[in-house]
Amino acid sequence: MSVEGHVSEDESNKLTLAYERLYELPKTIVVRFSDHIRYLDISHNKITNLDALVYFKHLTSLIADNNPITENCFLPPLPKLELLWLNHCKISSLYPWVGKLTESCPNLQILSLMGNPAAPSFFNGGTFYEYLQYRLFVISQFPSLQHLDDRKVTEDQREEAFRLYRRPLVERIIKPGSGGLSQFMQSSVSLSNVQSRLKSFWGKEKQESRNLLI
Repeated sequence: MSVEGHVSEDESNKLTLAYERLYELPKTIVVRFSDHIRYLDISHNKITNLDALVYFKHLTSLIADNNPITENCFLPPLPKLELLWLNHCKISSLYPWVGKLTESCPNLQILSLMGNPAAPSFFNGGTFYEYLQYRLFVISQFPSLQHLDDRKVTEDQREEAFRLYRRPLVERIIKPGSGGLSQFMQSSVSLSNVQSRLKSFWGKEKQESRNLLI
């Protein structure tokens, strides 16, 4: 079955390719739509490589949920991208993937990674403490991020994220092949500094009866 894509007449800058059993973006689709599409939905496929997105120069929103995308998949430069959904993919490590994502999408405002192994939550067996580590680390990498997963980014979270995870420090401690962020979290170097700061921040939020996640 040939894939033509679905573009509504009222929204000619939107393209939906969801549930098409795609392993990659067809060349015919790229040639036909890449010069004007701003919203692209490729969710619920079998795509592992996003290199073809380099031709979508005007892309501002990308929905790629439920694809077997891993941390080895790096996005090409998408300077106009503001919204990125990668929920329920196969991303198991944040470092150095998040750093590469920051370089590719410097203006990202909305990011959702729910359901990935690298995004611990109650639903995949993660603790609140692990979720907090994950959330603050991601926020620290994206100065313009306004919304992460299903929650807004608050100013308190942003300030604490930058205090805990200054990029030069993280890059000195975490080396490629060292086990990623989870290894960093369990190391003796991080326990004396990062955990104490997180506990202090968490305690402050409880004391002031505020919900960190909202």
